[in-house]
Order: sequence, then C-alpha cells, then structure tokens
Amino acid sequence: MNTKLLRLLEDDCTLTTAQLAAAADLSEETVKAEIAQMEKDRVILGYKAVVDWDRTQLESVTALIEVKVTPQRGDGFDRIAKRIYQYDEVESVFLMSGSFDFTVIISGRSLKEVAHFVGERLAPLEGVTGTATHFILRKYKEKHLIFEKQPEQEKEFIFS
Repeated sequence: MNTKLLRLLEDDCTLTTAQLAAAADLSEETVKAEIAQMEKDRVILGYKAVVDWDRTQLESVTALIEVKVTPQRGDGFDRIAKRIYQYDEVESVFLMSGSFDFTVIISGRSLKEVAHFVGERLAPLEGVTGTATHFILRKYKEKHLIFEKQPEQEKEFIFS
C-alpha cells in the first residue's frame, strides 16, 4: 500500500492518474492498480468535495452533538454507533475519550429540524444517557482547507 499515493488523493482527489504517477514516482498502470486494490480493500471509501455552503443559496445548519451512552454487553459501543450512523441526517460518528462517548455530526435545514432529530430520534435510543448539542456558527478550516470570508460586493451608484 502506497501511503504517498493515499496522501495525494486525500489532498486532491481530482488529480489525474498521470499527475498522481508523476508526484508519487510510479507508472500510471501501477497507480491505477493500486487505487483499484485500495478501493476493493475499502482503504479508500469514497471521494468527496469540500463545499463552502455559506457561498450558496442553500440554508442549512450543522451541529456537533456530544452523546453519552451505556456500552452494551458483548458489543461495547459498536451496536449503538451502528444505530446512530444509520440515520440519513448523520454525517459522522466518532468514538471519543473523555467526558462523553460519541461525537455525532449532523446537518439539517434549520435549528428546529436538528433539535427535533436530537429530541425525538437520538436521545430516546436505548443506551443513550445524555446529549449536548453545539451548533457550528462558522467554519474557518476543514480538511486542511481554509474558508475565507466572502469579499464585500461593491455597490454601484448611478448619479445623473
């Protein structure tokens, strides 16, 4: 497994096989074969664009939810994590160390929609003992990419 190739793909998955081959000092055939094998082995799970949704007309809200749970006998945290990550609203689930067990990242159209998900679907799950919801107000950096503030548009005044 070529970790240099993985890092190149993680940084920019739009690079062509020729660009990847040159950067990793491999042949294009080797790059194609390694990528195919890593996809088959589920080392590469998918390819995603990082989008600055604040620059679009789409209204949405993203929340980070701290979840405390009681681990299940024999399954530990896995069974509860699986129940949580199967919801369409859930973007990410992480097992944590510290004062809570899971970090759950979700997105919705409004604060009310996120609150409804937490109160009606997540909190009542068997094994969940507590939640704390934090709303993301502004993104500054994600996946090593910096979100720059949109420049102010100049207003055009016409005087006659």
